[in-house]
Amino acid sequence: MSASPRNFRAARGLTEAMLIGAGVTPDLVDSAQLVLSELYGNAVHACGDYVPLVAEVESTAAGVWVRLHDPDRHRFPHRAGVRLDDPEAESGRGLPLMDFLAPGWDITLTPVGKQICCLLRHGRG
Repeated sequence: MSASPRNFRAARGLTEAMLIGAGVTPDLVDSAQLVLSELYGNAVHACGDYVPLVAEVESTAAGVWVRLHDPDRHRFPHRAGVRLDDPEAESGRGLPLMDFLAPGWDITLTPVGKQICCLLRHGRG
């Protein structure tokens, strides 16, 4: 898919439908959509509108895997030093939120870019 508002809504909708169909709890579905949204937004910020993205969402016994692949091998998510509970922050909460929902998320370089991979464990969302 290319990064666009229409495709973003479609990715969130497909994520919800697939996970509900797999019997994932509503809270974990919401968390997976939130993480996918953060990854998607970061990719658009780093790479620009209409960049080609590959999103994967998978329900397993361990939890829900969310993976997003983008073509930029040089820009990586960076923490802005913002805490989730900072009432003055206008942005920068996305990565702390990912740290909370999917601790240990990882970045892997691929031949055509990078993939960010997150596991949201059952009982965490």
